[in-house]
Amino acid sequence: MNAPLNIARIETLGDSQWLARNQAALAAAIARLRERLTGFAADGVVPSDGDAETESPTLARLCEAFGLSAFERDVLLLAAGRELSGEFAATLAEVNGGRAYATFGLALAALPGAHWSALSPGAPLRAWRLVEAIGDAGLTQRELRIDEPILHWLTGVAAPDERLAGFIAPVRAAARLAPSHDALATRIARAVRTAAPLPTIELVGADHETRVALAAGVAGLLGRPLVRIAAASAPMAPHERHEFAVRMKRASVLMGTSMLVCGDGRELLDSLADAPGPVFAALSDTAAPARAAAWRFVVEPAPEAEQRTLVDAALAATENAPCAAALAPRMVDQLARALRAASGPLPGEAVLDACRRETRAQLEPLARRIESRAGWDDLVVPAETRRLLRTIASHVRQRAKVYDEWGFAAKSARGLGISALFDGASGTGKTMAAEVLAGDLDVDLYHIDLASVVSKYIGETEKNLARLFDAAEGSGAILLFDEADALFGKRSEVRDSHDRYANIEVSYLLQRMESYRGLAILTTNLKSALDTAFVRRIRFIVQFPFPDAANRAEIWRRVFPAGTPLSAIEPERLAQLNVAGGHIRNIALAAAFLAAERDEAVAMQHVLEGARLEYGKLERPLADAETRGWAGARRS
Repeated sequence: MNAPLNIARIETLGDSQWLARNQAALAAAIARLRERLTGFAADGVVPSDGDAETESPTLARLCEAFGLSAFERDVLLLAAGRELSGEFAATLAEVNGGRAYATFGLALAALPGAHWSALSPGAPLRAWRLVEAIGDAGLTQRELRIDEPILHWLTGVAAPDERLAGFIAPVRAAARLAPSHDALATRIARAVRTAAPLPTIELVGADHETRVALAAGVAGLLGRPLVRIAAASAPMAPHERHEFAVRMKRASVLMGTSMLVCGDGRELLDSLADAPGPVFAALSDTAAPARAAAWRFVVEPAPEAEQRTLVDAALAATENAPCAAALAPRMVDQLARALRAASGPLPGEAVLDACRRETRAQLEPLARRIESRAGWDDLVVPAETRRLLRTIASHVRQRAKVYDEWGFAAKSARGLGISALFDGASGTGKTMAAEVLAGDLDVDLYHIDLASVVSKYIGETEKNLARLFDAAEGSGAILLFDEADALFGKRSEVRDSHDRYANIEVSYLLQRMESYRGLAILTTNLKSALDTAFVRRIRFIVQFPFPDAANRAEIWRRVFPAGTPLSAIEPERLAQLNVAGGHIRNIALAAAFLAAERDEAVAMQHVLEGARLEYGKLERPLADAETRGWAGARRS
């Protein structure tokens, strides 16, 4: 069970000597109150309020924090005394008609300075849920019960509020922030110290973990530990949300915490608006309008040079500094978790694998990872296509030098992402080219079906894309968006809100691609259907033409693995089959299975049978011209 504040278990609020003094002072205050009740029972006289020299530190802090009057303080002690002292419970029974519990009626009659307003729902005792009036009797006759976390607090123990458990979790501050983020955290903290009232602090942009780390950094500078609230798991019903917010604000008062709301939780943020400490909102949608009475700060991704410096520092402690240059930009806290999970120093490759496991856990629920097994020698494409692909790889490898060391990023923050459009028919090598790039750059490759990301509901497409890019941001992975024409079709006249939002969805995707630190690739076999205004914002356009006979022959030479037994295979004859590389692979695989079943080497006859199977799938006839002159192949 998670602790609701900044603790992971029950802890005392001070050392053992402080705890003993506090409990002694609390016991003395309860004994004083018991004497008053005994005196009232004996002669019906309400004594005047005495001094508060015996008041415990926790009781004094509680009265100051929630603005309790002397009467409200004694009502709280009345409810606490029954829980902490058997003698006090017995005295309650004597003075309260045999009822061994406190009531407002008893408090009004027996305690000095009584005022009716203390019973109102808006007064501190009930508004802050310090005590609850239990039962169905009239208000003055109901049982007064102290809330359990408040009882523990009075005794000097910081205990979890079980009604908050499962909704919140403590946020551990990152060991270090990137310099640019550290400067932003300092600026925000300075502004918060002079703000009255405190606004909600909206953090937008970058990736989710960076926004959380920045909020924790600000909270640390303010000396207020941070707790995270997942908006999606918070109570939804208005009365439940109000109860949750009251308890969160009470915890913030007692423990001096700040709160971070993650996700779309505008109603929850409204409920927390008057919290005594800073309330942060981590938002992925930069286009969403800012809330009233909120400060919005855009969190830009840290420059890659800063990322690498942090990675170097983290790896130096584990004797793995040489590995840092091989790492793509990643979140430092993910690296730290991977290193802490190890029993000792890890070799460079193990650190790299550990980092990838961290990022894969976030991305794989949203996209399909493709194992990159193809190399440049496996790719058969025209020379111009190969040249463009190698240029893309060089842009990815040299982005840190050009953007950060040479200062291009400082001149303009736009267009720093590396994006490419792969245009070509099915089977012409677009996915294989992405695999080759991933292998060459030593990064993961994720396939995203844009048709499944696009939603008919307004605003849902942007949310899907935001989740995807946020998860990928720290990994440096290649994102391969298939069927780009599902989203990038030519714009028609805007006739309704759906047309307008379709254009917004495209602009949002391009915006995220332009700021993404990895490589984003769109594929299409209908480039003519794409709007030219969108295509202009993509850095590379790579054509994958249908392979000519020479290229098809080269694909046939490379399609069979070295261990495959072959018999009189003629690549030039096989190139007569008018199909692209993807279909060639399918035919070769079918031929291999046919030969293996007959315990034979793969021959032209097996390829012919495989071709018939593939053409059947394509609903195309196998023309005589495509198999003319095949040696050893029967035409039946």
